[in-house]
Amino acid sequence: MATMNKAFMREPDRSDEAHCPRCGSLGLPVGRETLQEFLTPEAMATVSETAFFCPFPTCEIVYFDVFDRTVGGRAVKRAIYPKDPGAPICGCFGFKRDEIELDVAEGVVNRCRELINKSKSPEAKCVIMSADGRCCVSEVQRIFMKLRQAAEAARGP
Repeated sequence: MATMNKAFMREPDRSDEAHCPRCGSLGLPVGRETLQEFLTPEAMATVSETAFFCPFPTCEIVYFDVFDRTVGGRAVKRAIYPKDPGAPICGCFGFKRDEIELDVAEGVVNRCRELINKSKSPEAKCVIMSADGRCCVSEVQRIFMKLRQAAEAARGP
């Protein structure tokens, strides 16, 4: 029985991992329900049932598939964070960056805590309402910490 040298065998493609054909960022897999919420019917027809969200803020590509077919910002139904920094970070409850900024400025976490509690409720529909199909809590926490560190650095020792 002959054996094949591994150097000549192609590794199988990972269907759960793909990089944006424009910027090279690792895409976040999204399902059909997310695409239906954000894309026009015409744009839906241009990508696979399972596609990927490009999370790089300045990349013009919003969604793409493993065949490098892409959908840009003009084909989405509404503004998407982080592509549009003024768009809600939380698609379910409309929570925006300025609410995080207010918590940091006031030295509280009231708005952020309220959002975290809401994210645990049945009203949270992150897979559908979030452009990347994920809960926004980790992004809200990341932004809060970044803004708080910047505020502390600006105050000085």
